[in-house]
Amino acid sequence: MRRFIVTALLMSCASVVSAQQLPNPIVPSDFPKLDTETVALGRQLFFDPILSGNDNIACATCHHPALGTGDAMSLSIGEGGLGLGRLREVVNGNAPKARIPRNAPALFNLGAREFSVMFHDGRVQMDRDSMYGIAMPEGRTLERPMNSALAAQNILPILSHDEMAGHPGENPIADAIDAEQIHGPNGAWAQLTAKVEAIEEYRMAFDWIIGEDVPLHISDIGNALSQFITYEFRATDSPFDMYLKGNTTALNADQMAGMTLFYGDANCSSCHSGKFQTDHGFHAIGLPQFGPGKDDAYSDAGRGMISGDTADKYRFRTPSLRNVTLSAPYGHNGAYTDLEAMVRHHLDPFEGLGNYDRRQAALHELGEGAKDWEPMDNLAEVLRITMAAEIEPVALSDEEVDQILAFLGALEDPISRHGRLGVPDRVPSELPLDPVSDPS
Repeated sequence: MRRFIVTALLMSCASVVSAQQLPNPIVPSDFPKLDTETVALGRQLFFDPILSGNDNIACATCHHPALGTGDAMSLSIGEGGLGLGRLREVVNGNAPKARIPRNAPALFNLGAREFSVMFHDGRVQMDRDSMYGIAMPEGRTLERPMNSALAAQNILPILSHDEMAGHPGENPIADAIDAEQIHGPNGAWAQLTAKVEAIEEYRMAFDWIIGEDVPLHISDIGNALSQFITYEFRATDSPFDMYLKGNTTALNADQMAGMTLFYGDANCSSCHSGKFQTDHGFHAIGLPQFGPGKDDAYSDAGRGMISGDTADKYRFRTPSLRNVTLSAPYGHNGAYTDLEAMVRHHLDPFEGLGNYDRRQAALHELGEGAKDWEPMDNLAEVLRITMAAEIEPVALSDEEVDQILAFLGALEDPISRHGRLGVPDRVPSELPLDPVSDPS
């Protein structure tokens, strides 16, 4: 009898959701074709600190597979830090604003063809009117065509003083960036490329890809990183994927009920739509603001700072929800470390902002000078964030919230907990790797 009831419930949920037009299953053509040698090379570059100005921080430091391709912190410590995740400490006496102003976003599925907008504010995106078809920040236009928006965004963190480049006076690359010498034979990109090319193992690997007599270019490095990220962090074999492919037993009763809510009354899919649960758009959801922000007032206007449109203030890119159970904290600044708390904020952003528990933020200790909470202590700023919020409150019971969470769990690909290739034992530069153990 119990089996009959459960089966009836599943069939009922399925019929309701079918009316809401579930996304089509992901197919191989949703991703670009990859080259094995380039993927392997990109893996070495991803974990190698050689791409930093001071040879002390890698892409993986803030996007480590052991930490859900992030670093498990609301806001990262980049340059001047030592260690991984919550164990990372400031070692060079950096000023408080050395804290990175936005959360290190997850990398899952960013290599899929439909991901044409990068960063929380979309400052890199495919755009036919821009140089080589990719819009880049001012002063950072591409020197050559690149394979994707992902490849283009890969060559930007290496230009950030607080992320990977280091500060003026510490190394020639940081000095070049400070002088806005980015392009050309003596620019920061060329200097970083020269560091990689000087390592014989890297030059030999690139010989197979670009040719023995072809000088290495920063675009080659960005493309290699893109191929590795596309392969390593593809997450398309979740229970939800199995369900979409016709396995009606792939989801349990709570997950099915959560799916019905997600694509129905809870209104989640109005923004988290499509195969990867993102519309790739920008929305203001009233998240509390803390950290150094993006301007002198410690605030962060998000997309509005890129578009110049006042209507875009406090809007941020809709993240994919694939592997959301692995990629806390959540939001453009990691405001919530708890997934349920983030879900409940979406249900009533005004309540969430007004009663935000600051203990939700996972921040490294930087002392009183950090002024992390200036925006939240500024009533006018809080009101501006509140007025910009676009989400209409939705009333759900505790049971329904649990069902939403169950469905979000069904978006997790089991392989993402350990990866495909994983962390290499060494990198060609012989610089030390970040610790592999999960420090969270």
